[in-house]
Amino acid sequence: MHIKTGDKVQVIKGKDRGKVGKVLVALPKKNRVIVEGVNVQIKHQKPTSATQQGGIVEREGAIDASNVLLYDEKLGRGVRTRTEVQDGKKVRVSTKSGEKLDK
Repeated sequence: MHIKTGDKVQVIKGKDRGKVGKVLVALPKKNRVIVEGVNVQIKHQKPTSATQQGGIVEREGAIDASNVLLYDEKLGRGVRTRTEVQDGKKVRVSTKSGEKLDK
């Protein structure tokens, strides 16, 4: 999967198109990611012993990894990436600029 937990990504499809957020969870087996502030869903939750307070809870839902691009700070938008081996390590490289995106 081309996205990892902690990456900054831009959504390219769906109702939240254009939003930029941080990846909270990457689910590679399902090819899905949970992005901060994207695909917010509302859940009505009853009070339980674990959660004393009930009410309406908002939380992010998973979206398909193909609907996000890795965000390039320099260009200010999402970019496609390819993987290259540099010094024995796999790194993600922007296809447009050729810049290394992994830190």
